[in-house]
Parts: sequence; structure tokens; C-alpha cells
Amino acid sequence: MTYSMTMKMKPFLPFVISRATNITLMRNIMFKNWPHIPIVFRTLHQSDVLQNATIAEPISRPAGKHTVTLVPGDGVGPELMGGVREVFKAAGVPVEFEEVFISEISPNISASLNTVLDSFRRNKVGLKGIIKTPTTFKGGALQTLNMRIRRELDLFANVVLVRSIPGFQTRHNNLDFIIIREQTEGEYSALEHESVKGVIESLKIVTRKNSMRIAKFAFDYAMRHGRNKVTAVHKANIMKLGDGLFIQCCEEVAKMYPKIKFETMIIDNCCMQMVSNPYQFDVMVMPNLYGDIVDNLAAGLVGGAGVVPGECYSTSVAVFEQGARHSYAEAVGKNIANPTATLLASCNMLKHLHLEYHSKLIEDTVLKVIKGGKITTQDMGGYSSTTDFINAVVHSLP
Repeated sequence: MTYSMTMKMKPFLPFVISRATNITLMRNIMFKNWPHIPIVFRTLHQSDVLQNATIAEPISRPAGKHTVTLVPGDGVGPELMGGVREVFKAAGVPVEFEEVFISEISPNISASLNTVLDSFRRNKVGLKGIIKTPTTFKGGALQTLNMRIRRELDLFANVVLVRSIPGFQTRHNNLDFIIIREQTEGEYSALEHESVKGVIESLKIVTRKNSMRIAKFAFDYAMRHGRNKVTAVHKANIMKLGDGLFIQCCEEVAKMYPKIKFETMIIDNCCMQMVSNPYQFDVMVMPNLYGDIVDNLAAGLVGGAGVVPGECYSTSVAVFEQGARHSYAEAVGKNIANPTATLLASCNMLKHLHLEYHSKLIEDTVLKVIKGGKITTQDMGGYSSTTDFINAVVHSLP
């Protein structure tokens, strides 16, 4: 594909401040290192916010092994990644893992952030477990490791694949829709302060640049995957400037794709519609916080965090992980975690590496094991262990 667009960078990016009464604070906020980065989409027209659009394209390398960054994560992450290694070995997958452990809750054994970033940048592809974020602030940086990794690598697009699994009965069956979340700004900007004692102000950042590129990513994704509709989720009725800018950008992009139906939906109504009639959705695009909430809600529709894969993209790096981000710390060492989401994410990673044969082989085998109904983990209503599931997949490989 050929991509080409132009951008005129303005000296300051527009931003929205929630309850920002402190003008001095606003003057002193310095948004450093907002990169002028090309983005992901096909040429449509000249735009004042995009330039030389490229994507983290599927990687094609000479015959041999691919090196992939592996971040085990916290909680049950290391157990699940061990299962992936076993399945890959049994399937003869030509991938070598460069493992790097990083953690906020286990800093004494954690690699440095730069070590992880260097590995991702070097290998261009990663398989990542969930890095647990403490809920209590004890001083230091407000940005979490997850936020810093996404910001430093500019992993702006989070894609969650919400699909019913044949043979796994849930309240809603035959679901198939995509959630696309902008994940570098919004409420997750770590810009908070105590203006006066007992009063906390949090800044919500919404920029035209990032809103345009996630909207274009969503419509381009819909085109490439034969999808018919894009739903932009917002709260512009209340946050008229911030979410108003996001919706304005989505509407601009929608005009460039006349063959794709476009609609907008307020986030609270969206949540109600998802549990009452989820079949109406095809591709959904939304800002950061709403995407986090909707990802988890959608996972619940098809069986929970253990069965939904996800992926994140920058212009040069692709990272594959669970779609609903839970470390499941309470299950550590109990051998009860469902490896389905991690295995399916690893299959999507193999597709990205042009290892379609191995991807389909493992995915078909995982789905076959689930459809058989004999091996199901606790979250699926069964009694099988993580090890039981992995062994069943290994022994069912052709």
C-alpha cells in the first residue's frame, strides 16, 4: 500500500482542561516530546494533521526465525506465556523470544523501561502480558509503566477483537465486532494536581492530530477487513470541547469513506445498547477512557477477559496482548487461568509475521479444544487447569 499525507505542525497542540481554574498552572504545563509521527492510513486527501502515513506493516523476513520481544507481565502472565512457549514449540513455530520482565509491583527484579523500549524498537513485534498498576499513589511519577510504554512507542491504536467462540455458550452468541481505542491521551495523560487542599484537578487532553489519526485508523481498518459501519463513541453532550473535537474529526474522516456507514453514540447509551443489542455494532472507535470501559464490557459479552485478544499499533511497532487487561493476581500459582486470549493474541502476532500457516494451525486447534467441551477452565464453567488446556492444545495439533 502507498501512503502519503501532509501535516503542518502548529506550535502548540489544542487541549482541553477539566475544571482548570488555575491559569498559572496552564501556562506552566509543558507537553514535551509530542512526536511528529507519520500514521497509518491510505491516502485520501491532503490533511493539515497527517504526513507520510505508514503503518507497522506485517513483517516479511528471509527464511529463518523471527525474534519477538516477550514481556511476561504480572499476575498469571508468566504462567500463560509459558503455555505459549509450549504450544509454539510443539507446532514448530519459527519464533525466538527475547524475554524482558518489567513490573511496577516487583521493581527489585524489573528491567529498566529503556531496556524494554529498546527491545520493542529492535524487534518491531512484541507479545505482552498485563503489567499491573497499583491503585495507591505513594509519590513519584503519575504515569504508569503501561502509559509510559504506550507513550514512548506511540502505540496509539488499541484493537480488541470481540468474537463469540463456537461451542462456548454465553448470553449473546455469534458476536463479531471490533473496538478501536485511542490510547495515548484523554484522561490517561497523568496530568493531575491538588490546586488547593482537598481539591484535585485532572487534565483531559484531546488533540486534533491524535483524534484524526485514530479515526482514520478505524475507517481504514473497516475498509481492509470488509466491515460496513463505524460507530464513534463520545460524551460530547457534556464535554462539548474535548469530545466535541473528537467527534468533529470522526465526522471529517467519515466523509472520505462514503461506502462505510457512520454513526455517533453517547457512551452511556452505548453501554446500554451493548448489553441489550450488541449485534448492531461492527467497528467502534472511541477515546481512551471510554475504550478501556467498553473493552471490558465487551469481553463480558463473549465470556470474559480470558477469551478476548487484543493488539496495539504504532507506526513501527506492533504489540499483541489480552484485549481486556487483567493481571488476575489472585490466581497466581493456582493453575486456573484461561490461556485462550493469550494464545489467540499470539496467533494474531504470527499473522503479522506472515506465519499464516502456524497462526491458523494453532488458532484452529485452540477453538477445536474449546468446541469439544471436555477441557474448559473455571471461567468457562469447567474444572480444567491451565496445564490441562495447554496439554490438550499440544496433543490436538496435527
